[in-house]
Amino acid sequence: MKPTHFQIEFTNERILPSGGLALVGAILENSGFIDRLNRQDATGRRSGHQIKNGDILSSYIGCLCMGKPDFEAIRETDDDPEFFCQAMGIERIPSPEILRQRMDGIGRSMRSTLLWENTHLLVKNHSTPSKLPCGFVPVDIDVTPCDNSKTRKEGVSRTYKGCDGYAPIMAYIGREGYLINCELRRGSQHCQKHTPEFLQETIAACRRVTQEPLLFRLDSGNDSADNIGIFLEGGCSFIIKRNLRRESKEEWLEEVKDKCLDITSPREGKNVYVGSTWRDISYTGSDGEKHPFTVRSVYEITERSIDKHGQHLFPADIEVNMWDVNVEFSDHDIITLYHAHGESEQFHSEVKTDMDLERFPSGKFDTNELVLELAMYAYNILRMIGDESIGPGHPMRHPVKRRRIGTVIKNLVMMACHVTKHARKSKIGLGGSNVWRESFLKVCLSFSCL
Repeated sequence: MKPTHFQIEFTNERILPSGGLALVGAILENSGFIDRLNRQDATGRRSGHQIKNGDILSSYIGCLCMGKPDFEAIRETDDDPEFFCQAMGIERIPSPEILRQRMDGIGRSMRSTLLWENTHLLVKNHSTPSKLPCGFVPVDIDVTPCDNSKTRKEGVSRTYKGCDGYAPIMAYIGREGYLINCELRRGSQHCQKHTPEFLQETIAACRRVTQEPLLFRLDSGNDSADNIGIFLEGGCSFIIKRNLRRESKEEWLEEVKDKCLDITSPREGKNVYVGSTWRDISYTGSDGEKHPFTVRSVYEITERSIDKHGQHLFPADIEVNMWDVNVEFSDHDIITLYHAHGESEQFHSEVKTDMDLERFPSGKFDTNELVLELAMYAYNILRMIGDESIGPGHPMRHPVKRRRIGTVIKNLVMMACHVTKHARKSKIGLGGSNVWRESFLKVCLSFSCL
């Protein structure tokens, strides 16, 4: 059968590619985000004719929810500005130039406000972070380099991954992976620098969302007694991978060989030692005084005298992994819980790839920090939409516990629709060939958007 040759014609019907923005705007309205920000003067030089702060930031959140962080993306609303204004609940759409200029002016000035708005968004929409089977709500904190090489953006420098870019620190809460806090950092900044302050800020944000016990998981870059002190004073549990620094792997192996009771041999020439030991540390408390503490260290030491190909190794290959903890789980459970921390890499990927935020749009550091904070807000909106689109009655190729952000953008935000007006009411028409239309309706009903 030969392909059919179609005739192309232009129409004045309001057929739009992003009907899901109506859902995004409704969630913003539910939280009161736009109204509160419109009452705040963040620029210091406002005049009556200027676009309000809430309209500026909400317009950009709309772009982020479409996976388009470039300021120029706002031009895509020019074909039907009325729909964008109605969907996002704003009065005026800024031009790319005004959007950039106003975000440059706002910069870091609204960080505390946006962090509060982010937690309020989760609470207002009943997006409670779920617990692990062990009864704790996980909080995963990690640094993820963003490649911005071959640019002259402020703050771009060599990251530990070997590329020029930024190194933002991110904090995710719950098994859903809600983004509870983030901070843009220069690429060369050590991951522990300013982390104690970030942890205090994150604990406070988590407490606004849930009163359940928290389990923080961090990698070896954040192996610090001061971090442990913050968790202890904040009443939080933790699993922190140890940085052995100059400690000898050979000495650790010799020490555990004599006392370890859990030794397995998965194959010939490979022995695995699992157990716990204790060490004394001291941290500087909020009172400025030194406080001693004995911390449990779980270890998993692997000795390979023969590799997987049968080749004898001399000397033997020794791998030492250790974790500082303050929870009374078994050694194997601790190791399993930490390995689940690696799921945060997927969350990083969704921010950088699905939302296209690997490369930041501005040359100014403070503006890019504002971009990241608004991306946190947009990310959580998309995550909430995705969570509501799981279960019976929704398109599912295979059982999943979470929708990828890219799937939400592609199928529920960038949803083609036909917009009409009747009796002073705007209607969104979804085509019969759209397998996601029933799911879209159910998500709208769950957020009381109709």
